[in-house]
Order: sequence, then C-alpha cells, then structure tokens
Amino acid sequence: MELVRVFNNNVVLAKDDAGRDVILTGRGLGFQARPGQFVDPAQIVRIFVPADGRDPDHLAQLLAGIPPEHIALVGSALADVGLDSLTQNPALIIALADHVGFALRRIAVGMEIEYPLLAEVQNLYAEEYARAAALLIAINTRSETQLPSAEAVGIALHLVNAGFATGDLSYTYTMTGAIQQMVSVIKQTFSLDLDPGSVSVGRFVTHLRYLFVRIHQHKQLDQKHSPIGVVIRATYPHEVQCALRLASLVELRLGSPLTDDEVSYLALHVARVAADQS
Repeated sequence: MELVRVFNNNVVLAKDDAGRDVILTGRGLGFQARPGQFVDPAQIVRIFVPADGRDPDHLAQLLAGIPPEHIALVGSALADVGLDSLTQNPALIIALADHVGFALRRIAVGMEIEYPLLAEVQNLYAEEYARAAALLIAINTRSETQLPSAEAVGIALHLVNAGFATGDLSYTYTMTGAIQQMVSVIKQTFSLDLDPGSVSVGRFVTHLRYLFVRIHQHKQLDQKHSPIGVVIRATYPHEVQCALRLASLVELRLGSPLTDDEVSYLALHVARVAADQS
C-alpha cells in the first residue's frame, strides 16, 4: 500500500491495491515516513475502510487524536464478542474509543453519570443493548479500570448510531424520542396497554428504524398509488388515520414528510400491533 498522508507516528492514510483510501494504524507506522513510500505490512495493526462517503482525512485526523490503547481496547473487545465486522468501521471505532476514554477519565476523577434512557434502550434496541452488555464485559476483562454496567446504555446507542452515516448521536437521540412518541400515539388511539417486549411492538420498532434510515438517506418508498398501498388504505381506514398522525410527528421531529407508500406501510404495521395487543 502506498502512503498518502502521515497524521502522527501511529496513524497514516494510504491507498490499497484497489485504489481505495484506507486508514492504517500501528505503533511507529508514520515515524519518519513520507507520502509516496510503500507501507511495511508488518507494521500495520488495523486497517479502516471509510464508507458512506465519509471523508477519510477527517476520520484519520479524529483517530490520530485518540490514544492508541483505547482504539486497541475497543477493537479487541469487538472481536472478542464476535463483532469483527465492525472493527473496520472507523466512525464506530472512534465513537466507542472516545466514549470509553471519557468514561475512564470520569472514573479517575470520581464523576458519576446516570443514563435516563436505560428502559427505552433496553426495549427499543434490545439487540444492540445485549451486544453492548457483552462488549462492556469484554472491555472490563481487558481493562484495569472497570466501567459500571450503566455504560452499556451509551455503548448501545453508539451501536445503533452505526446504522446511520452521522458523526454524532443526535440523530439517534431524535429517532429514539420519535419512536417513544409514536408508540404512545398508538396506545392512546386504540386504548392499548402495549407490552414493549412483544413481537408485534418489536416488529413495529424495526420497521421504524428502517424507515428512519430511508429518510436519512433520502430513499423513501415512493411508488405512486401502488396497488398494495391502495389495498392497505381501503382495508385499514382507522389505522391509516393513526399512521397520518404518526407521519405528522415524524415530519415535526425529522423535518421530512412521508410519502404515501410509507404512510400505507406504517398503517399496516399499526394494524398488526393493534390486532396482536387487543
């Protein structure tokens, strides 16, 4: 691989054999190195491949500002719990390493923090929370300083955020608040006592998460007057009215109106939740 830019002794930007920009880390990798030189493969510890149009220079600069031991800690912990596929995601590694580093500093100075979203994260993002809990155990196994169990909430939110091409958690927090409100609207509309752990609510939340990804990527379903959409609207008029309320909430929260197709599919999932819980 040909070296493109040196950020510090441990982080460089290079071109791989396919011509892609890749971020390489390894102790002493950038020491006295010059652009145009070939990188010694024996010195490379990790290779990060920027995706989703992220600026490789910016990501490399962020990585260069994080202690190498924190990057190594997070990367090794991810591998320990079978999340090897995430170890090449530079945005996630940066976010997790920065989170862990800040948590360690808080403990060192005796600062405690409470995560008010514990119940919401456990219910809305059960899979990510389970992974985060396992990841926290792996981190603590490799670290002298033990992070409290509450840190699983913050780690889980970073795992959720990895599904979006965002640089911070703001979109994930917005999405979490929107989901909570939407579930509440269904409760009130159909006078239901929803079980957050039920299969139907889980399916609904999964649908919403993919919907928010489509909104973020500007790829909403948009087949004008699709046959299935027409059938859904004719079959579930009450659920469609509820879905329109949910669509207004989404537009208010995310600033993006939903297409007719998205409203129709939203109504179908509302109908499933109402039928399963009634």
